[in-house]
Amino acid sequence: MKLYLDPGHGGSDPGAQGNGMDEKNINLDIARRIRDILASDYRNINVRMSRTDDSTKNLSHRTNEANTWGADYYLSIHCNSFNGNAQGYEDFIHSSLSGSSTTARYQDIIHAEVTEVNQLRNRGQKQANFHVLRETTMSALLTENGFIDNAHDADLIKDASWRQTVAQGHVIGLAKAFNLAEKEDDGTLYKVIAGSFQSKENAEDRVDALQSQGIESFASAVTIEGEQWYRVQAGAFSGRENAETRLAAVHDAGIDDAYIMQD
Repeated sequence: MKLYLDPGHGGSDPGAQGNGMDEKNINLDIARRIRDILASDYRNINVRMSRTDDSTKNLSHRTNEANTWGADYYLSIHCNSFNGNAQGYEDFIHSSLSGSSTTARYQDIIHAEVTEVNQLRNRGQKQANFHVLRETTMSALLTENGFIDNAHDADLIKDASWRQTVAQGHVIGLAKAFNLAEKEDDGTLYKVIAGSFQSKENAEDRVDALQSQGIESFASAVTIEGEQWYRVQAGAFSGRENAETRLAAVHDAGIDDAYIMQD
């Protein structure tokens, strides 16, 4: 299955803004998490992203790229804004489609999974004449993951663990819609270790630095040769290839001493 994953906006186009956040950054973070979960947990899925960094890309370029590549599905990730009072989650397919279409069936499945976990008001399944829904030759869905200018939604959007949960909801929906096969798990985990510190504060500083680069991480206390240390972990994967991809991202973020630990 070939998924074209489109984090909306980017570069010179910040998208919606509110509560100290730009939509483009949230969209990219959620999309990266969707990509990483799919790569880690599922077989026979090829993900191509419209952008993997804060770059400018017009709508025609995105849809032309997806069409030329021959994607099986187009998923566009967004956040919303209005007047500060509106809140919740909604998703869209093209306005020309019937409720019995294949695209509508995919929407039914993904909508149910995302709304099950996102803690947002359910604004429903909708239709619109958006470019990415109209100009794609494959089934397409655009999700609006909360209102960035609403205080309630923004508190959730700011939370990295919430964004991970929302990404997981999208993935479960995709897996059910396209009958994706999970990778066999032999119990081995490949953990990306991004530093060990005797100071908890230093470990938390490393976590903050990684998360500012869009790399989810956490610090945990471990005992090494009888002494307590705080180890920073930037991901755990069942496949070594995925761990190496994450390790490369950590190195690119300036953490030269990161390594993979097999557990």
